[in-house]
Amino acid sequence: MNIKKITFVLFLLAACALSALAQSKFVTVKDHRFFIGDKPYYFIGTNYWYGTVLGLEKDKKRGVERLRKELDFLKKNGVTNLRIMAGAEGEGLINGVTRVGPPLQTAQGKFDESVLDGLDLVLYEMGKRDLKAIVFFSNNWEWSGGFQQYLIWNDLVAEEQKTRKLTWDEQRDIVSKFYGCEPCKRAYNDQVDLILNRTNKISGKKYVDDPAIMAWELANEPRPMRPFAEKDYKQWIADVSALIKAKDKNHLVTLGHEGYMGTESMPLFEEIHRDKNVDYLTIHVWAKNWGWFKEDKVAEGFTNVVEKAAAYVKDHLAVAQKLNKPLVIEEFGLPRNAQSFDINSPTSLRDDYYGKIFAFVADSAKTNGHIAGANFWAFGGTARPVKGQIFWKKGDDYMGDPPMEEQGLNTVFDSDRTTWAVIKKYHAEINKKSK
Repeated sequence: MNIKKITFVLFLLAACALSALAQSKFVTVKDHRFFIGDKPYYFIGTNYWYGTVLGLEKDKKRGVERLRKELDFLKKNGVTNLRIMAGAEGEGLINGVTRVGPPLQTAQGKFDESVLDGLDLVLYEMGKRDLKAIVFFSNNWEWSGGFQQYLIWNDLVAEEQKTRKLTWDEQRDIVSKFYGCEPCKRAYNDQVDLILNRTNKISGKKYVDDPAIMAWELANEPRPMRPFAEKDYKQWIADVSALIKAKDKNHLVTLGHEGYMGTESMPLFEEIHRDKNVDYLTIHVWAKNWGWFKEDKVAEGFTNVVEKAAAYVKDHLAVAQKLNKPLVIEEFGLPRNAQSFDINSPTSLRDDYYGKIFAFVADSAKTNGHIAGANFWAFGGTARPVKGQIFWKKGDDYMGDPPMEEQGLNTVFDSDRTTWAVIKKYHAEINKKSK
């Protein structure tokens, strides 16, 4: 064999080795567990939805420098999985709040692709740190536009309801129409297509070839909202999951679901996660929103919170075991003691609660179980609540709490040392047990 042939063969072998190495870094599902290569992947993660928009800040200190600092902090403290937003729809007031932005979809079917530069950046920086991203495409809730915005674009929301705060029944009536709105769903699909066809400007990688992405998620907390929408809801889930899988063979697909509280039906929760294109189950656990404690009486209701959370996890674990798929506790949170927004107030109840949730993952890692990870809600990094101001205003630093929620309500800041001690402890335990 001459030198040229030898060189060519060596080149092919090297290329194959690099390709195999890249493939091994994708998160896969084998049986009921996540793997990276041949190693099981159990994790502690966080919700970091605003990480997508930090790179769009003109002030680099508030933008790219903050992003890099916060990713370094998360990596150092044992967080290996981040749930982030792909992009927002529309702008201005919706349901009485100013949504996050800038929007990716500025009008129905019209996109500002420069907004994806922020997603490029966070994925690139995460890849450098071996962090994995769960990327949700849209939102059941108004704070990023979401389904409500698609319905507004298609004149399915009364004029006087477009910006004012809706009642819960009004919101259910409106959002439930999304699943039967063909132009709404086409515009959503256009956004999905745009993202799946994207090549990262920084890394040069196509998104579909980027192992920094663990999974694509249909939406944040997609609910049918009303029983009449359930048939269309199930069909939408099946259609979108198949669409994503047809375009991307490397990444996992999940729904972004809350569990029983999102469907009001455990059989429906099971049915939608049985789909062959849905790789794993998610649940969200919201003690405050679901009334497991009263107002600011966190301590008085804490025993009830722990008992109900444990039961909720176990009930959904049984479904995961039946379907033989992994389960991620994708959102859970708790206010500071006495629901204080003072960053110096104690977090002992939250710390205790976090430990109990993370213990599910640690025990699962030890026994090769179905509970694969837990993403707390939410990381606020270097942001700080504005003294004397409860809600977010345009120009404020983003933190974990979306604009319609009190700023600092569920956010974990980089200064919450006792909480980070719990996170680091369980990261070490999970990492040790899942080797």
